[in-house]
Amino acid sequence: MIIFLFGSETFQSRQKLNQIISQYQTKHKTGLNLQRLDFKENELSSLKETAETQAMFKEKKLIIIENALAKNPIWQKELLDYLKKSDLKNTPETMLVFYEKELAGPKGDLFKFLTQKPVLAQEFKVLIGAKLENWIRQETKQEGKIISPEAIRKLAAEAGNDLWRLAGEIKKLAAFSGQKPVISEQDISLLVKPRIETNIFATIDALARRDKKTALKLLHQHLEKQDDVIYLLTMFIYQFRNLLQLKDLVDKGTPFYQLAQKTKLHPFVIKKSWEQIKNFSLEGLKKIYQKLLDLDLEIKTGRIEAKTALDIFLMTI
Repeated sequence: MIIFLFGSETFQSRQKLNQIISQYQTKHKTGLNLQRLDFKENELSSLKETAETQAMFKEKKLIIIENALAKNPIWQKELLDYLKKSDLKNTPETMLVFYEKELAGPKGDLFKFLTQKPVLAQEFKVLIGAKLENWIRQETKQEGKIISPEAIRKLAAEAGNDLWRLAGEIKKLAAFSGQKPVISEQDISLLVKPRIETNIFATIDALARRDKKTALKLLHQHLEKQDDVIYLLTMFIYQFRNLLQLKDLVDKGTPFYQLAQKTKLHPFVIKKSWEQIKNFSLEGLKKIYQKLLDLDLEIKTGRIEAKTALDIFLMTI
């Protein structure tokens, strides 16, 4: 039997791998037939020896194999030939689990073999949009807490879609909340340090100067780096909400030194936003913020493609 776990979302793939190991150890208490091979260090001979040695105490074998697809094509062909010859994918006494964090370069014959039945292949993709929000909700539930929708959106905006970081932030938030059952937006502001996106501020600076050409250029630099479009839209929503909040306070006479205390925003965000709000009216910011919310709804309901929505947003400011 062969299982293949791969994809860029390593938090979930590692969870799945640990789950397989835990289930195996529950059934096979000795642990003597569990082997881990990293092909950055091991050669094919190590797998042959492990697979062909008789299992102790008549237990099933579990062999974890990492970085097989990081080897050169010639080596991969040798491994593929061995897997076919030994017929390990149809051998119930031995379970091979191939684990790959990244898949660089073209996908060759070994990859094709590992993604065809009867191999059990599972790809783990980076979570975005509603899937990311649902993951945050479920992860918080695992910590015995509830998280408000506003807090989910703020956490996603400030921590991004790095599940390793998000899991740590959620544990921290759950511990901080004590007996309080619900994690709020205010908790996020207090405890989660924003992942500052300098180019987002630069793009908004360009919009404030009414320099749409530069704003579009900066946006497409993000897209060329394959940054998540939904995340970019979330960052725009987050920052324009900050601008709206700050502009309202400034228009009411709030001095600069009190803004961080009243908004709970990061000092860097306050500093960058202070220059930007000078170029927007309060009514103008309200219209921009509403436009972003409308586009967000249209994307989620499938009425517009996300990249097109961002282009429209920048062109209509």
